[in-house]
Amino acid sequence: MIKHIKTNIRFSINMFTASCILLLILSCKNTKETNKEHLVFRYNEHKNIGSLDPAFSKDIADIWATNQLFNGLVQMDDSLNVKPCIAKHWTVSDSAKTYTFTLRSDVYFHKHERFGIDSTRNVTAKDFEYSLNRLKDKQVASPGSWVLNKVDSFHAVNDTLFQITLKQPFPAFLGLLTMKYCSVVPKEIIDFYGTDFRSNPIGTGPFKFKRWEENIKLVLRKNNTYFEKDNFGNSLPYLEAVAITFLPDKQSEFLQFAQGNIDYVSGLDASYKDEILTASGQLRDAYFDDVNMIRGPYLNTEYLAFYMDSNIPEMQSNKLRQAINYGFDRQKMMTYLRNGIGIPANGGFIPKGLPGYNADAGFSYQPEKARSLVSEFKNETGNQNPQITITTTSNYLSFCEYIQRELQKTGLQVNIDVIPAATLKDAKANGKLDMFRASWVADYPDAENYLSLYYSKNFAPNGPNYTHFKNKQFDTWYEKAFTETNTKTRELLYKKMDSLVMSKTPVVPLFYDEVVRFTRKNVNGLGINPTNLLELKRVKKTKN
Repeated sequence: MIKHIKTNIRFSINMFTASCILLLILSCKNTKETNKEHLVFRYNEHKNIGSLDPAFSKDIADIWATNQLFNGLVQMDDSLNVKPCIAKHWTVSDSAKTYTFTLRSDVYFHKHERFGIDSTRNVTAKDFEYSLNRLKDKQVASPGSWVLNKVDSFHAVNDTLFQITLKQPFPAFLGLLTMKYCSVVPKEIIDFYGTDFRSNPIGTGPFKFKRWEENIKLVLRKNNTYFEKDNFGNSLPYLEAVAITFLPDKQSEFLQFAQGNIDYVSGLDASYKDEILTASGQLRDAYFDDVNMIRGPYLNTEYLAFYMDSNIPEMQSNKLRQAINYGFDRQKMMTYLRNGIGIPANGGFIPKGLPGYNADAGFSYQPEKARSLVSEFKNETGNQNPQITITTTSNYLSFCEYIQRELQKTGLQVNIDVIPAATLKDAKANGKLDMFRASWVADYPDAENYLSLYYSKNFAPNGPNYTHFKNKQFDTWYEKAFTETNTKTRELLYKKMDSLVMSKTPVVPLFYDEVVRFTRKNVNGLGINPTNLLELKRVKKTKN
């Protein structure tokens, strides 16, 4: 009997011990799963993603995704400085035409069975030779082929030296190389997948491809062999994964953010701007404890443009074009139509945040001066009822209506014509519009990109000079800037060109856009930059 009792006690103790061990195992498993779950960064992409092949990274949605998967020779920091990436350093010689890059030896492609026994290999200069040749390949038809327009030749000197020679000096060239088009890709993987590389990407980036259900979800996982480290020697990235959903509209996206189901929302949409922000651009009390707002300059100038070859007297008159520039309050426009997000464009065409920006080049709000200039135009021409027509898309109708109301106080009749975006794009390129709303987002972070809109050899449709502005002094300075290697001297040239353009008034700058980002409070390390590039390798998440 005693033996039987002892046996039962031992059995009970063993069962209790086993239960504790099982509970401990399950607890550890749940803790690990919870830890990994809170290290997933979640965001929505309402415009969808067209391709994960960097050669087709034209739209911001594609660029954000490929930036997590691929690297190039160089990269841009948040202050628009070009920094090393796969190239650890470089030299510029031959009167600023030849760039020689020395590559790191510790950069490996994401694992794939096509690499053979080790499932990976390190990146060599030959990979960059292949990747840039692919950009030029007409059969590939990459929209980024223009990046190499100023390149004469490039080749791998050996495994760790890659050399590019330009046709002529071009100080902004390193900035071009930071674009995702110039990412390194592996030949053997592209040979295997062909055009399906778009949905089977293999790169070198901080995250690697896991799964893509198009229009539903894209999942990227941490690359445990990524070569970059933080300032303390810790490996990047910190996150375990990135999960991207594809809800089709900004309102649904914001609702998911407000409910805590995604970590990040970019931009300020009309559907929720008044819900989250006050009229002065501050977070409303309801979101103050749970949400962080980050904002900063964005390389985008929103403007109205005049077609300088127009036969209409109002378009030919510099006085009337000046009156339009003086005739409305940009600050008031931003407060009421954008909740204070955006910088009133009282400077030149080059946006704030870019070297060359000139705060003194533009126009302030001077209604009396605007009325006086309109009166002078009437007296000089005998036209007592001057009128203009602004062509725009529906997205910017509220801005144009505001300007219409303000300018009509000066004695100028303003009409508004709303047309589809595709129609406006074609019409402005072919000189069919006398006055139109437009925007210019920098292709690369150099003011030359903005000033190219006023170079006489860039007349649309063969270039971006939609206004057909032409000035010999401007052209001389523009061409001189290409050969000027001193950064500060080139910046002064840019300011002089911008001032000259504004004195001739081919455009009416409205505002310089701002990047605005909303994150949950448990997200840290998400910076902000004037190109609106999403950089996740230094982002951390903590538990709510």
